[in-house]
Amino acid sequence: MTTTLHTAAPHTAPRTNLVTDTLTVFTRELRPVLRDPFSVIFTMVQPLFFLALFAPLLPGDTSLQWFVPGIVVMSCLFGTSSTGSNLLYEMQTGSHERMLVSPLRRPALIIGRAVKEIVPMIAQTVLLVIVTIPFGFTLNVAGAAIGLVILAIFCVGLGALSYTLALASKDQEWMFWGVQQTLLFPLLLLAGMMLPIDNGPAWLQTMAKFNPLTYVVDAERQLFNGTIASGTVLAGLVAAIAMAVVGLLVGTRAMRKA
Repeated sequence: MTTTLHTAAPHTAPRTNLVTDTLTVFTRELRPVLRDPFSVIFTMVQPLFFLALFAPLLPGDTSLQWFVPGIVVMSCLFGTSSTGSNLLYEMQTGSHERMLVSPLRRPALIIGRAVKEIVPMIAQTVLLVIVTIPFGFTLNVAGAAIGLVILAIFCVGLGALSYTLALASKDQEWMFWGVQQTLLFPLLLLAGMMLPIDNGPAWLQTMAKFNPLTYVVDAERQLFNGTIASGTVLAGLVAAIAMAVVGLLVGTRAMRKA
């Protein structure tokens, strides 16, 4: 009598791809925002103060048409550039290390986080427009929709760079905030978000040309006011794509080395 032994096939985990892993990280990162939407509103406090204090100083009845798109980009800049602090907190608590040893692909850990920044940006833009319409701001819906696409691309790159800065500042939280604050306001002012720099000195206008935010802000102003087909809009799109490519390349490389 012979006995046949049957051995069970080893259990293998289902293979995933980069898109699935990115969606998993995106969902994980978005969940705290949905549970606490006040965090989105809190990041708008400074832009709203700037809107209330600077807009009345601008000449002309159409000052809001010039100023509001700049404030929209400012809100995106403030919120997205500081989002790396969330990763800093996870590194301090050990949850980031658990993510690193998970089956998730390393690039997905940075791409999913960066793509998440699109959702707060859209929410902030909608709230800012709703607040300003009663005061005379006129919105071109088609142009604003295209403007949101450009801002979404820009947010992905800026968010990836913010997370990269957090990885480089591990165990040195002061370094993250020091670099972020040092770069934030020069970029903001050189982009002409609050005050036009067309009549500024030549050196200031030259520096502004090397600031990718300048082209994004100019494109948003034209789009929010209904000008869609223009070289300015194309330049803003190119600047946003360049920021996204550089941010994701730098971010994924830093995450692979983490």
